[in-house]
Amino acid sequence: MGSGEKRKTSPQVPPAPTAPRPYRGPSREETLARRQEYLSPALLTYYKDHPLMIVEGKMQYVWDEQGKQYLDAFGGILTVSVGHCHPSVVSRVADQLATLQHATTIYLHPAVSQYGERLAGKMPRGSGLQVSCFTNSGTEANDLAVLTARQHTGRFDFIALRNAYHGGSQSAMALTAHSTWKYTTPHSFGVHHAMPGYCYRCPMGLSYPGCDLKCARDVGELIRFATPGEVAGFIAEPIMGVGGVVTPPAEYFGIVYEEVRKAGGLCIADEVQTGFGRTGTKFWGFENWGVVPDMVTMAKGIGNGFGLGAVTTRPEVARTMTGKIFFNTFAGNPVQMTQALAVLDVIEGEGAQETARVEGGYIRARLAELQERYPLIGEVRGMGLMLGVELVRDRKTKEPADTEAIQILQATKALGLLIGRGGLHGNTIRIAPPMCVTRADSEFLVDCLEEAIGALGR
Repeated sequence: MGSGEKRKTSPQVPPAPTAPRPYRGPSREETLARRQEYLSPALLTYYKDHPLMIVEGKMQYVWDEQGKQYLDAFGGILTVSVGHCHPSVVSRVADQLATLQHATTIYLHPAVSQYGERLAGKMPRGSGLQVSCFTNSGTEANDLAVLTARQHTGRFDFIALRNAYHGGSQSAMALTAHSTWKYTTPHSFGVHHAMPGYCYRCPMGLSYPGCDLKCARDVGELIRFATPGEVAGFIAEPIMGVGGVVTPPAEYFGIVYEEVRKAGGLCIADEVQTGFGRTGTKFWGFENWGVVPDMVTMAKGIGNGFGLGAVTTRPEVARTMTGKIFFNTFAGNPVQMTQALAVLDVIEGEGAQETARVEGGYIRARLAELQERYPLIGEVRGMGLMLGVELVRDRKTKEPADTEAIQILQATKALGLLIGRGGLHGNTIRIAPPMCVTRADSEFLVDCLEEAIGALGR
């Protein structure tokens, strides 16, 4: 719908190609009661007053227990890359489950080495990034990458970025720089948090490009003043996910990588949310910035919802870990690897990355139109199907509009759209649907946001 048109009725979620099966399981109320009694109260839910219960999914759509259909524009938190229950993925995994469900890497199985070869083929030519070790999550992958860097360099100090998220374990929490994700326990020993390339909220109060990328250049100063002058490594997301889809200037990582390598450190790209074509123009997020890391960590989209992560690096770096016994019971098992191979085949065979580029470009352009008309929208940012809309109560003060973001999530849910929130204050709308959305889905997505924002009168 064009910006000059007025909508007479609320947007309707595009019809799914198949109908959901009748749901005959426990009610939402029974499920919620069991959750409150038997699951940790630390587990949060969206839509606090009326948590959503999802019982079925097909490609970009999910259904609740009442049969209501939603467009999943958050992709299970950027995890569903090619679609819920993609038929070719389901078929291949079901066959593997019926053949061999589990075998650890102490035995040979063709799938794990086949997938390792496929991953190597996705890395930049000549980079040497060809050796992979598999894990069960992005947190595990980041833990392993940091351990490997420390072992390889013989150094301990690490550089991460403020506003970043790298996992919830005690060691990954040290890398994370969001107070909302940190518990009051000793953490971050040896980890130093540098300034991110967050131009909208520049930590130095400057404006790009006249700033001369002082946020990036300050990494060298941080190393000189806060470390022994030598570091084990640096880890960063090419685009911050949990931090609010923060997209740095194109030169940022080139400057930072140079400073880190001068201090003897390895550079790690956390591709847990940006990888596997989600940014549209490139397969890996780091490729958008013209840099080549020493290690790449990944999870989420690699398995399209299956628990899987990985670290890919150069052979000489990987050999560092051979001095002791390293083992992971489940990582690299045949079912995981079959799922990963099937997902990669879909990404390549069905043009998922191109869908991310085209539909992401359309959505971003429409969001930019909304920004011109609604002062509530402070900035639109991101790439491909990883987009963020930062909401502010005042464009001059940039006061975070966190309550308004919650209201928009509630309003869009009622319309049949699921989106996310991010940023330190939770005031950034996160948009990251599976890479199989259609133009009708994209139009519906933006129309829902327009109605929800318009209803706030802002």
